Amino acid sequence: MTRVYLPATLALLGRLRDDGRLTQEITGHAVTADLREWYTDGDEEELEYVAFTRAAQDALHLLHGDPKTPRRRAVIAVDLPPGRVVPLVAVLGSSAVRAGGEITMTDVAAVHVDGGEAEEAVSAAAEVVEAAAAGDDDAQFTVDGAEDHELEWYDPSELDQLLD
Repeated sequence: MTRVYLPATLALLGRLRDDGRLTQEITGHAVTADLREWYTDGDEEELEYVAFTRAAQDALHLLHGDPKTPRRRAVIAVDLPPGRVVPLVAVLGSSAVRAGGEITMTDVAAVHVDGGEAEEAVSAAAEVVEAAAAGDDDAQFTVDGAEDHELEWYDPSELDQLLD
């Protein structure tokens, strides 16, 4: 199985809980051959952290595109058969993958979500994430402020308590 980190929002987690699955094609991050080759000194745990962090960064873009959802980043960790995980680009250091097929609750290994204390920093980062991606140093400083907050770990069975 391959661990894939899918960027999400609380609204997306609500759909996963309510429907028991996600049917749209989702781009996420995983430890790919290109990531391994780029980060040759990293052990598996460090490589997983890189992929996880990139998914959390992508969650900021989702928040930017959905101003009505609560300002908390989310990452869904799923375990998928290798055949359902397709690298998106063959670029040194890339962790971007497409998670093919339907994602069901049985695929979900864990859910990671910002705590409430991160909302202000995450909100500010979501507003400027596009400018940061375009190279604005001040915007990147704001995005880095959100990354100072570690996402909290939840078992998939805790989605009801997390979302209510």
